[in-house]
Amino acid sequence: MTYLEMMKQDKPYCCSDFNLPHDEQIIAKNLCFELNNTPIEKEEKRKEILSKLLGTFDGNSIINPVFSCDYGFNIHLHGYVFINHNCTILDTSPVHIGGNCFIAPNVCISAASHPIIAEQRNNGILISKPIHIEDDVWIGANSTICAGVTIGKGSVIGAGSVVVKDIPAGVVAVGNPCRVMRKITEADKVVPVELDDNPENE
Repeated sequence: MTYLEMMKQDKPYCCSDFNLPHDEQIIAKNLCFELNNTPIEKEEKRKEILSKLLGTFDGNSIINPVFSCDYGFNIHLHGYVFINHNCTILDTSPVHIGGNCFIAPNVCISAASHPIIAEQRNNGILISKPIHIEDDVWIGANSTICAGVTIGKGSVIGAGSVVVKDIPAGVVAVGNPCRVMRKITEADKVVPVELDDNPENE
């Protein structure tokens, strides 16, 4: 099995050197550079770049600059996804992001990790585990999603959280390490203000 084949498998792996596919990484970084330097109003051009960069992209998602990733082909957006400024995705394993997910500014999603033992790190050992973010998840600003984590459908990750273990569906989870605070209930519904467009009422 090649490194490229290993990286695309939806299961953890450990490799003994840093010789992962270098050419694919160069392609991804050049596409990220192109994306980050393409004006926001040039929507079709940005979609064209994203279709080349990402493993799964249906054309509806929005990714604001600056966006960075390792390979791109391991990032799968399963429906509409909004990714705000300064997101980094280290996709040495598949990263699946469900439909209607919102990712706030300065979020890091890292499938890559390293051994605790310094000697092993220094010898180039890399650990990688897939990440699954299910539909309707909101990840707050400055959060980090670590290797091997699954975040359940509809959950909210509070700003500044470090997610190191799975989070179930339908909860608010916050902190470092991120912990479930409570379930999401009907009491969380907000009532938006209805604007009156009738000038006679002014």
